[in-house]
Amino acid sequence: MDSKKENIPFASNRITGILFIGLLILIIILVRPMFLAQHEIEPIVPGPGVTEITKLSNYFDGLKESPGDTAVYIFEGEKPGGSILVMGGTHPTEPAGLMTAVLLIENVEVEAGRLIVIPHNNASGFTWTEPGLGHPDRFYIETEEGARWFRFGARGTNPIHQWPDPEIYTHYPSGQSLAPDEVRNLNRCFPGRPDGLLTEKIGYGISELIRKENIDVVVDLHEAPPEKPLINAIVAHERAADLAVLTALNLEMRDIKLRLESSPVTLRGLSHRELGDHTDAMSTLLETPNAIQGMIRGRTDANLAVIGKDKQYVKAAALGRTFVPFDEAGHPIEERVARHITTVYEMTNAFTELYPEKPIILNNVPDYDLLLKNKVGYFLNPA
Repeated sequence: MDSKKENIPFASNRITGILFIGLLILIIILVRPMFLAQHEIEPIVPGPGVTEITKLSNYFDGLKESPGDTAVYIFEGEKPGGSILVMGGTHPTEPAGLMTAVLLIENVEVEAGRLIVIPHNNASGFTWTEPGLGHPDRFYIETEEGARWFRFGARGTNPIHQWPDPEIYTHYPSGQSLAPDEVRNLNRCFPGRPDGLLTEKIGYGISELIRKENIDVVVDLHEAPPEKPLINAIVAHERAADLAVLTALNLEMRDIKLRLESSPVTLRGLSHRELGDHTDAMSTLLETPNAIQGMIRGRTDANLAVIGKDKQYVKAAALGRTFVPFDEAGHPIEERVARHITTVYEMTNAFTELYPEKPIILNNVPDYDLLLKNKVGYFLNPA
């Protein structure tokens, strides 16, 4: 047999392999900037009320130089008083929470007490988007100086940072069994543990912040699909019940409806349950409607996260398939942020009324009606 003929297939396969490897290297070079860009955090321009910017790892050094570390903004009033922690970005698919935190950071001044804000509660979750959902990696808010961009992420921690998921996730310390991917859901990992997985460490770091800063009130900002029942609501730990009721009454006086929900004892890992059980803080969680999270939605893009309009949800609402009215006006981000930030403001007023010996007094909080009229970008500082 001719040896030259025997070498032809081998040589051909070798050339094909080299070309294939070269193609892979080219693809990696081309897409590398896109992946690296997902780790870029949008600029936040602190207003004059911010007295200190620190890191979550300063409360728990197990997060130092990890993808779970994140910025913490502190507002110290001239007068002593109580303290409130506002958390955005527990779920990075819920942009009203992030934007409410940003507006607080860029506008509010504290007269009495302290305000602490974490805009990216699960920083790792902002570095990716879940496959198959068509979600954008960022969205844009128009301002007088031009558009500012903000990160849109995934519901849970990036699998690159925490992998693999267990066959069954066992919540600590309750021992409750949950679905495997809930181990990367920060709102199923409270109160966390120092020797746990990354998401559990984030939960522990937040719990440590609450304990070390003697936080009185915790507000966890969330959004939900229009087809889910828990919308335009406040969920409160039993020790926060009076605070939640008075907050709802304050909002009612402003013709803002807020549904009251008690934190279920049997659902473990959630901020309103575990932070209330394992710290001295009164823990609450807020929800607004967010079409981009839902499964009924039509076209999915960055615009949907901002304008909140969707024809499919209009049809679904007409058929009684949504738990919130949904017409052609939709639920734009200015409405959702206005609800969140006004609820936070009225909660501080309610706390001050209940505990006058330790007031929390916030000034320059963006006004509900002005937010609806002028939109979110009006209250953003030039970047």
